Amino acid sequence: MDIREEYLKFFESKNHDRIASAPLVPDDASLLFNNAGMVPFKSIFTGEIPRPANPRATSCQTCLRAGGKHNDLENVGHTARHHTFFEMLGNFSFGNYFKEEAIDYAWEFITEVIKLPVDKLWVTVHESDDEAELLWQKHVSKDRILRLGDDDNFWQMGDTGPCGPCSEIFYDQGAENFSGEEDYLGGDGDRFLEIWNLVFMQYEKSADGTMTELPKPSIDTGMGLERVVAIKEGALSNYGSSLFMPIIVDVQKLIGKEYEYVSGASYRVIADHIRTTVFLLAQGINFSNEGRGYVLRRILRRAVRHGYLLGFREAFMYKLVDTVVEIMGGEYDYLTVKATAVKEQIELEEARFFKTIESGIALFEEEVLSTKETFSGEVAFKLYDTFGFPLDLTEDMLKGKNLKLDSAKFEELMLEQRTRAKAAWKGSGDADTHGDFKELLEKFGENTFVGYEFMAHSCKVQALLDENFKSVSSLSPDTKGWVLLDITPFYAESGGQTGDCGELEGFAKVEDTRKFFGLNLSQISVIDELKIGTVVDAKVDISRNEITKHHSATHLLHAILYDVLGDHISQAGSLVESDRLRFDFSHPKALTQTELVEIETRVNNDVLRAIPANTQVMGIEDAKNSGAKAQFGEKYGDEVRVVSFDRASVEFCGGVHVDNTANIGSFIITKESGVSAGVRRIEAVCGQAAYKYFCEQRSLVKEVEAEVKNLDVLAGISRLKSNIAELKTELKEAQESSKVEITANEINGVAVVVEELASGDIKEKIDELKNQNEKLCAMLFQVKGDKVLIAAGIKNADAKAGDWIKEIAPILGGGGGGRPDFAQAGGKDKTKLPEAKVEALKFITEVLS
Repeated sequence: MDIREEYLKFFESKNHDRIASAPLVPDDASLLFNNAGMVPFKSIFTGEIPRPANPRATSCQTCLRAGGKHNDLENVGHTARHHTFFEMLGNFSFGNYFKEEAIDYAWEFITEVIKLPVDKLWVTVHESDDEAELLWQKHVSKDRILRLGDDDNFWQMGDTGPCGPCSEIFYDQGAENFSGEEDYLGGDGDRFLEIWNLVFMQYEKSADGTMTELPKPSIDTGMGLERVVAIKEGALSNYGSSLFMPIIVDVQKLIGKEYEYVSGASYRVIADHIRTTVFLLAQGINFSNEGRGYVLRRILRRAVRHGYLLGFREAFMYKLVDTVVEIMGGEYDYLTVKATAVKEQIELEEARFFKTIESGIALFEEEVLSTKETFSGEVAFKLYDTFGFPLDLTEDMLKGKNLKLDSAKFEELMLEQRTRAKAAWKGSGDADTHGDFKELLEKFGENTFVGYEFMAHSCKVQALLDENFKSVSSLSPDTKGWVLLDITPFYAESGGQTGDCGELEGFAKVEDTRKFFGLNLSQISVIDELKIGTVVDAKVDISRNEITKHHSATHLLHAILYDVLGDHISQAGSLVESDRLRFDFSHPKALTQTELVEIETRVNNDVLRAIPANTQVMGIEDAKNSGAKAQFGEKYGDEVRVVSFDRASVEFCGGVHVDNTANIGSFIITKESGVSAGVRRIEAVCGQAAYKYFCEQRSLVKEVEAEVKNLDVLAGISRLKSNIAELKTELKEAQESSKVEITANEINGVAVVVEELASGDIKEKIDELKNQNEKLCAMLFQVKGDKVLIAAGIKNADAKAGDWIKEIAPILGGGGGGRPDFAQAGGKDKTKLPEAKVEALKFITEVLS
């Protein structure tokens, strides 16, 4: 039985609109990810936007809990039911039906559609909710209904706003399977498994705690797909179901060890985390050190570490992608489309981490040996900063050692990165402000954009808002605010294209244009008093012409990348401005110069072909069938706008474009670089910006000609390179002639060197000494200006370079550290060098004696 499909079909039969799962990244700056089925409908529940025409909806929403307030990461693998990624089935009423219908629908679906045995079902209600208990008694006996308090059966969106009692449905998995102290209805055990939560949203909570009855109470429900699938398949753990076991079986095959539930936490972590990784990558989130990309990176690295515990020593997670696609691709077809690119990105990220994981674990174990209760925050930071160990991975490892972490020190060292990450998570647009958008939408509806046809238009001011998005009747000179025009030629920032600027002639300068809940608003700096009802001449700035050139060139670039590099190419971000474009795309390696030349040449060929633009509005399925490329995560309605340039490029796009590719003028790639593992970036210029770039390059060549004193620049550079080579040879000969041979003393069969090196590289000299001696303990000093460099090397001796350095560096007013076989440090007081040499020899003699 396909429970997901049966659920959605059932509620469609109850006049609910089926809503596709929203992307994991929400339109909500307060959230990292969609963490519940109701999140895409939050603005409707709070009243920020009007209710839809049909006030009933149903969905199967992909959710992720791995950061912020809702974070299940630490429990994953250690319980039967916690996941980072999961699917939430839900039915919603926006001020339509309420408790009775919600309860009736839930009972009918559970008992008649998926046919769970009635004698296994129990219900909880809020302790104050007499109405819900009476309604449930139509279906179950009173002795199967339990009243619970606020902690269990009261829901609220935040400290203020919509809230209400809940009613939960539990499935009894049997006393024969679970008989612990917490295995009772309402306990924390697994015998009574919550499968469905019905939220009765009936109050508005104010800041002082007062709760007022909502005029139109609503319903928000959630049923965990993974839990119900496990129950139907007779599995006592979600991980035993068909959603996870094929992945676990694959892990067994790859490592050659049998999975056992009691000791199999690492298998379960891997099975959970590969699903999360695949979905995030397929939805355009890429590995990075900030924001959502950092959450993705730490999830994968946590799984790799568990793989390391199982015995994996090379990339393996990417080999599980096909199984995830086989299980989930039927419902989420973009997984199949993105599978190849996802595998490449995972393999690259795994390979990176495997290069450092052994060194990191060695450092961790070394520090553990000298830790009594609290693990060093500095070492935890080094594990993060140098070896790529996310903090929660280090904390996981410490749990097994029963050690605490000096988290205060770690946080102190992490402050800069955490501040940067927090800034990356901050969203923009709809979720940043609420203002009076609801009233504006109800009064005027969405305003009309005429900017495809017009760069200037006569418009009427429908509404004005101050800088805090509060409605005002007028805006005075020298103030800033926002204007809602009945029709507008100004394009609102979307799809990577920046918002238009321009002017309301005689009244205000337009500095930006953005969308808020479908309303196209322009940010203005007022010149003369502007009032509601005023008719103004709105004029888009001429910079729009340059924006369109860069936008159309981006489309051509996208199509040619797909053709030159392969069909794994997928857009991972873009920026279109008047003086540049930036395009991010999935690709496993840097582009060669030959590839870049071919791409640039082919884009310019399409420009020279003078291809006219063709724009059509069509049904979304027709658009997909036409081969038009869509960007995952963008919101598309039933009808979409498709922009094409002959067969060179066909894409879903709501942006503005040139009428003909010849208007682009020229296209120059200025930079190609890596953004993150498996993601590359091309930056380019067109039109006026391309001409400016050419002029700058020509000027630069003239400057180089003057510097090399040669009209033939290449010949001049060749002469300089020859001179440099000669100087290097002379320097090397001088260094060779000044080399001092170092003689080693012997202590208990170990060659010992403690010397000052006048010239050369002390690290290279340590390596040279290691090659010359079977057993070695060497510490070299070198004065550089007012400072002293120190390096220590150990080979086949019962000593540690790091310990030696830590003992001696403080004498010179410095500090440092490193591996057991090599360590280095710096000192500030060169006058103490003789003392340091004496103490260094004394220390190593005692160690070796």
